[in-house]
Amino acid sequence: MTSRGLRSLRPVHVVGVGLHPYRSPSDAAYPALGVHAVRAALADAGLSWPDVQTAYTGTATTVMALSRLMYRHLGVTGIPMVQVENASASGSSAFRQACIDVASGLHDVAIAVGVDKPLHIRFPHPVAGVRDLTGDRVVPFTHFALLANRYLHESKSDVAQLGLVAVKNSRNGALNPFAQRRRALTLDEVLAPPAISGVLTRLQCCPVGEGAAAAIVASDAAIERLGLDQARSVRVLSSTARSETVYPGQDPDAALTRETAEQAFLEAGVVPADLDVVELHDAFTVEELLYLEAMGISPDGEAAHRLAEGEFDIGGRVAVSPSGGLLSMGHPVGPTGVGQICEITRQLRGEAGERQQPDATLGLAHMVGVGEVCVIHILEAP
Repeated sequence: MTSRGLRSLRPVHVVGVGLHPYRSPSDAAYPALGVHAVRAALADAGLSWPDVQTAYTGTATTVMALSRLMYRHLGVTGIPMVQVENASASGSSAFRQACIDVASGLHDVAIAVGVDKPLHIRFPHPVAGVRDLTGDRVVPFTHFALLANRYLHESKSDVAQLGLVAVKNSRNGALNPFAQRRRALTLDEVLAPPAISGVLTRLQCCPVGEGAAAAIVASDAAIERLGLDQARSVRVLSSTARSETVYPGQDPDAALTRETAEQAFLEAGVVPADLDVVELHDAFTVEELLYLEAMGISPDGEAAHRLAEGEFDIGGRVAVSPSGGLLSMGHPVGPTGVGQICEITRQLRGEAGERQQPDATLGLAHMVGVGEVCVIHILEAP
């Protein structure tokens, strides 16, 4: 069986992006968050709501059927709207569906919106009839603490190098007005108690709050017809999604990321060394190191050492999580993947301000989700 990549269809471009700041939970209603992000994306693109022909909403922790109650504040235009739930990859999956709509020719302008408030965070196993053999002994942070111990042992790295992931990302997040954690941290602060599990301290785990992000994609025909700025239109080279298979003795998230990345690079016609900017799923510090190696951005066992040498800093060989990543920008779940697209787009336009990676022309956004699923997008500068 063969599959066709996005590049085999008509070109898709990101023409507008917008964010509502990520933050701790508040009393604000979710439509206020989402509409704020959509209006920002419309203004960024130079579009009005009636120009948008279809909408996908990524959400995982709020409520069902939230799309209509949010979009009605923008105008009742009768467009198709679909809610997308794919755990942490919900926003990435919504963006992928918007890209597919435009690439296939079904629509010329589509929007992907991520919005969430942490109201209902539950895992599917109890209602799936899957017997839980560990109970509450191996919750997500314990799972990643075990992976951290294994990584430190196999790569001959130390706890301080692991903490440098949070130090780097906090430095980036301090420059991001949309980030939930906006303070640069020292290594001593990152490594200070309390320990959440194993070697993972509180500041090595991402905050889960609320927020929203929006990205508008359009075809070449729409860009010309609507008079949009081609010089700010970022091309989506590939949109790749996979689910796990069987990985004996391997971390399934890293193995799945490796497979998805290989397919994404093949579809985009690029190699890992071509990347200038990467936004990835760093809910826990060790994940950044594991996924950089899985995607081929770092040789196996060397990511911690290369991080310590500054290769992944803004201004380094490749800027990794210049937004601050999940660790500092935050992880409101539904918006996270779309927020990554917003950051990559700004970087490739040269509009990221103090976070700007010089001469950025190629960027990658990566998210995994409980399930296990993985979604990767590769974007190219105008």
